[in-house]
Amino acid sequence: MKEETAYRTISEVSNLLQVPASVLRFWESQFPQITPVKRAGGRRLYGAEDVMLIATIRDLLYKEGLTIKGALKRLKENKKAPIEKENIPVQDDFGYFIAELKNLRAYLADYV
Repeated sequence: MKEETAYRTISEVSNLLQVPASVLRFWESQFPQITPVKRAGGRRLYGAEDVMLIATIRDLLYKEGLTIKGALKRLKENKKAPIEKENIPVQDDFGYFIAELKNLRAYLADYV
């Protein structure tokens, strides 16, 4: 499937996983497992495995309440376990995008 092999920019991953880009850059410094391809000018491109790993880290930190040290330990313990794709929103879910567009329309209506 083409979508799984495509690279995503940091802003795309940030929007997809609802994590600020600055947090993603910080996590790169804390989690050596995150290895985006860096292009000219330091532009980061994340592969599907990186996106799944970041989604797992997000869940460990935000949903399970682990510290970074605890998340690192959990990732090392589960090193051989596959990363679950269910942590990542499906981009083909147009309902999500429609809801976002409706929210944006309502927000902009206040200014027109």
